[in-house]
Amino acid sequence: MRPVSLAFVATLLLLAGCRSLGYYAHVAHGQAALLGDRRPIAKVIADPKTPVSTRDRLVLAGEARRFASTNLGLPENRSYTYYVALDRPWVAWNVFATPELSTAPVTHCFPVAGCVAYRGYFRRDLADREAARQAALGHDVAIGEVPAYSTLGWFADPILSSMMRWDDDDLAGTIFHELAHQKLYVKDDSSFNESFATFVEREGLREWRRSRRLSPPDERGDRLERSFTTQVLALRDRLQAIYAEDRTDEAKRVAKAEAFEDFRGRYLDWRAAEAGGDHRYDRWMSRPLNNARLLPFGLYDTWVDAFGAVFAQSDRRWDVFYERVRQLSKLPPARRERELARLGASQPAGDESSRRD
Repeated sequence: MRPVSLAFVATLLLLAGCRSLGYYAHVAHGQAALLGDRRPIAKVIADPKTPVSTRDRLVLAGEARRFASTNLGLPENRSYTYYVALDRPWVAWNVFATPELSTAPVTHCFPVAGCVAYRGYFRRDLADREAARQAALGHDVAIGEVPAYSTLGWFADPILSSMMRWDDDDLAGTIFHELAHQKLYVKDDSSFNESFATFVEREGLREWRRSRRLSPPDERGDRLERSFTTQVLALRDRLQAIYAEDRTDEAKRVAKAEAFEDFRGRYLDWRAAEAGGDHRYDRWMSRPLNNARLLPFGLYDTWVDAFGAVFAQSDRRWDVFYERVRQLSKLPPARRERELARLGASQPAGDESSRRD
């Protein structure tokens, strides 16, 4: 393993305090392992031992990486110019938790990233241990699998083997998404950050496909995702109303269980009717439902329509768009949210009018 600079991680350790030293040591070791195991993509492609399927995927990743900087105005650095073959199916696991009778997340705050609704681990056993600790406190707990993530430009993030099983659009789109985090990131505002990166991913993917003379992306998957997310958010609202009622905790637990059971029935109806028998969410639905499992929903697309409006107002010029988004990011949180809501209302969800496919 080659030596790597851990200056940033050392800063985190100094700021974190003794109680969190074990966790930050784990994060430092996991990040160092990734940086040490990475190989330049050009060398992996040239290596005769590299499987043809992996070589083809990395060629496409390299093309998408160049397109991101030359056409989308995303950072031109060494991120996604390296490859890491993992010894596990996922690069990391995120642990989400909520109180038993609340949909509010148990948050974790970090010196640079700010406060987020999860804690990430490079080892599944450590994620399981944290989940057990949260459960022992009486919290609802969920573990999410992580195929890729961004260090916000602090390190040269690599292409991971966990990304190789995706289709072309998902691979290219993820590169656009993660580089967007490097372009702009607002501390303590996950909805802003993820919605911004999701918009860049989707619009970037449309331009990427157009440059390759491919048909526009199939919007059916996005429509189903929006529809399913809408139902999950409605369930979360229903649970919030139950927890706010003036009744005993035991009565709330019964109502909570009934709400989840009702949601399962509604899902089967939705899958048969609106989704046309599509089973893509069956795996998610097969696991036990609780408050924590609902946390990620809505995070990635809350303000996507607002950013679509900003892009249209910027005459679809990425440089103008990024500057306008940067100005939005500087607003006080409450004012920023009001402005995003106003912008989102000016462009109906799923509006195709600003696209030129």
